[in-house]
Amino acid sequence: MNGRRSALLALAAAIGAPAALRLALAQGQTQGVRRSMGDVRVNGLPVVVGSLVRPGDTVQVGKDALLAFVVDQDAFLMRSNSRAEFAGGSVLAAVRLVTGGLLSVFGGGQHRLTTATATVGIRGTGAYMEAEPERTYFCLCYGTAEVEATKGRARASYSTTHHESPKYIYGDGRKDAIVPAGVSNHTDAELVLLESLVGRTPPSGFMESPFKY
Repeated sequence: MNGRRSALLALAAAIGAPAALRLALAQGQTQGVRRSMGDVRVNGLPVVVGSLVRPGDTVQVGKDALLAFVVDQDAFLMRSNSRAEFAGGSVLAAVRLVTGGLLSVFGGGQHRLTTATATVGIRGTGAYMEAEPERTYFCLCYGTAEVEATKGRARASYSTTHHESPKYIYGDGRKDAIVPAGVSNHTDAELVLLESLVGRTPPSGFMESPFKY
């Protein structure tokens, strides 16, 4: 194990990263499933460590389950009771979160995150999203995003360095459909570890900020 990975493991343990992600980092693998706990399926089939997730696949994470995986230069952590559809051709272009929670870190290029109530365009970003029937929770952990409510004209474009502007996006067409929220259900340690799975660290502005979450 190299010094950089050892340092990340120490950081993860110190600030409370889940054991599942610490193990994923220690394994030092590349593409595909890095850690699977509980009932996790890709296109309806159970997965094991090393199983690939490709554009066009549907990923389902059951109750009390967890999945960490890599698709090309993007890495993801899916929470319990989550379902997501990954779209694209040779590279991943978009993710539709049907239910549950998804933490994502993206490499270069443009990507799109969607739910029943929101569309988010992002570039080179770390973000966390939760899909509920009537609203979406979205935290731009760092990077730039364009957020739009599915119904109505509500939209917002902004940048962050360290979780400065979480949002709820409502899907009922109300005028103020994008409103402030708090940081919820994701941590700095998880973002650092996801970036490490694709050989990166978060931007310097994020790393230089106190790790509060």
